[in-house]
Amino acid sequence: MYVLILQGVDMTAEVLAWALSRLEQSHSVVIASVISTSGSVPGKTGARLALSGNEENEQCIGTVGGAGLELKVLQRCRELLSQSSKPSGEVLTYGLNKGAKGYQVTPLDSLCGGQVTLAIEVIIAMPHILLMGAGHCAKALVKGIESLGWNYSIHDTRSDFVSIEEFANSKELHCSSVGAFFSGTEGKEEETKQSLSRFSDILLLGHDWAEDQERLISLLSLIESKDGNNSNIGPRIGVIGSRSKWQSFEAECLSADISQKTLDGVQCPIGLNIGAETPEEIAVAVIAQILAAHKDVDHSKPSWRDKK
Repeated sequence: MYVLILQGVDMTAEVLAWALSRLEQSHSVVIASVISTSGSVPGKTGARLALSGNEENEQCIGTVGGAGLELKVLQRCRELLSQSSKPSGEVLTYGLNKGAKGYQVTPLDSLCGGQVTLAIEVIIAMPHILLMGAGHCAKALVKGIESLGWNYSIHDTRSDFVSIEEFANSKELHCSSVGAFFSGTEGKEEETKQSLSRFSDILLLGHDWAEDQERLISLLSLIESKDGNNSNIGPRIGVIGSRSKWQSFEAECLSADISQKTLDGVQCPIGLNIGAETPEEIAVAVIAQILAAHKDVDHSKPSWRDKK
């Protein structure tokens, strides 16, 4: 785990700036802030820490006072972060001695003797969607993505389609061969499984089936590269296309030693089944599907009105 401890008046600015930078990289963040104290305590009002990542790449910045209090707070932060698919939070009060009593006061093995009340908030990163292929569907998707305040990036092999004027709000704008995108070129580092985690979703929308096939094999090879056959790690991947296109892609991926389990995690076709045909209709269906996944909602379940 990477930890940076800050103290003094710069703590709030540094912790919040760090949290914003993690959110910009599509990593959800949990922030713990001391909101009130009484008696002798190690962390005063305004002390805070932020945590992001999982067991593999956890990072933390700041402090709420250290010692047993901080261990307890970090433990709870990890639990909330791993359990939360929506913004959430809670307020906790710790008594810094074994015999601490009171309504909703958690006693700690400490000799300080005071009490600390903290607010813990989980902030969920907004989707950041990599659109690989900058044609009609990508342009339609961008309109919906921007209206929701989400982030997006673009990759296309055709220079005349990768336009800063067309995609003015794109976080990243890449024009290169598929191979160069993944292996790295001048000014761009090689993609890894960890680097791809800056995207919540990657959609293969290319004009050339061969390009999308190469993209898919490259993506799935990276996902399997370290942790084995685990399709739940990394961004969600979707492929636009027909049944026959997917069957061909699936066969090629299996030939490239991609596991069936990983392939089963790929969404193809993309979008909710609402009869979408035009690029604009497809964009509505795809954004609705991503929204449901982002909020961890099963769109097939009945609404409150349908429940008996």
